[in-house]
Amino acid sequence: MRTHIKLAAALLGLAAIISVTGCSSGTSANQTPDAKAAGTITAIQSKGVLTIGVFRDLAPFGSIGSNGQYVGYDVYFGDQLARDLGVRTEYVGLDAQGRVPALTGDKVDLVLANFAVTAERAEQVDFSLPYMKAYQALVSPDDALITDISQLDDKQLIVTRGTSQQTWFTQNYPDIEQAVYQTQTDAYAALKDGRGAALAQSNLDELAWTRQNPGFTVGIEKIGDPTLVAAAVKKGNQSLLDWVNEEITTNLPDHFFHDDYQATLEAVYGPEADPDDIVVERGQIGQ
Repeated sequence: MRTHIKLAAALLGLAAIISVTGCSSGTSANQTPDAKAAGTITAIQSKGVLTIGVFRDLAPFGSIGSNGQYVGYDVYFGDQLARDLGVRTEYVGLDAQGRVPALTGDKVDLVLANFAVTAERAEQVDFSLPYMKAYQALVSPDDALITDISQLDDKQLIVTRGTSQQTWFTQNYPDIEQAVYQTQTDAYAALKDGRGAALAQSNLDELAWTRQNPGFTVGIEKIGDPTLVAAAVKKGNQSLLDWVNEEITTNLPDHFFHDDYQATLEAVYGPEADPDDIVVERGQIGQ
């Protein structure tokens, strides 16, 4: 199954959100930066650890591998950031609704957890330039395949709490009954148990999951506008944000995210998938 992701005009709107909230430099005249504040570059280098929030159960992006270590596309990126900063990594497992609180509560310095950029989230955290792109999608059983949202009338839609899919369906299809689960693992288990007609999640996640779970198909691969995936820092943590953006635009090795794809995603999606449909290099959309 090929992941046919084409950027639309709405993607430029999301890029504008990032450019406004995540790419500024310096501080305003009435702000006094605190170099020792939690999560700043100075503080991270002082303690010798970059603490990164990743998903604990969303393979192949962030999950705990057979050796007990975190693995995945986001982890590959996090490891490189720590190497370039000259510190070690410490990963903190998160679920979707825990991403913002982990930053606002100073539990992590950085979140790399398949974090889709939205205007609402950009009011709570600062996003970096993007490093991946995706669509929302629906996966359902082959023997009761959902290929149109209208088929969800009088049925339950499975969502994970705190995801953009939960928000999007609440706003755009409020009459569709949602079965809300705390974690991605619980949501997919509910789908396998027949506790809902379909599950809403990123098409990247669902296409990977269906390759490992015969009997289920992504019946709708593109719902709503395309989304950008980016790193996130605590609101106002300009030093770390600027450094991550410089890594993305300048300091990472050439074709870094294609190498990341090859190391972590290629075996999952198979040879028919095109990494250019997923990967964003140097923070540049559509290039």
